[in-house]
Amino acid sequence: MSLPREQRAAAIRAAIESALAPVALEIEDESHRHAGHAGAQDGRGHFRVAVVSQAFAGMLPLARHRAVYAAVGELMTTDIHALAIVARTPDEASSKVGS
Repeated sequence: MSLPREQRAAAIRAAIESALAPVALEIEDESHRHAGHAGAQDGRGHFRVAVVSQAFAGMLPLARHRAVYAAVGELMTTDIHALAIVARTPDEASSKVGS
């Protein structure tokens, strides 16, 4: 069962914080940009997340994305249609300011 639209970002935040203990986390609901898109017809949303966590140390980019998908878990089937991910370690984030 899906959450009300206004509660989805908070649920994503709680799931990622619990699983990955990020030092920084930004979540943007981009659903409005996809109105009329076939994937938006089922009511699930489009989100962009930028996660900075030490948990990503030593992981390849694909493994980092899998970790984020695992963190949001069931939300992918109930509330999230698309999830764009930027996943960095604290060292990477501090060396890529503005990107």
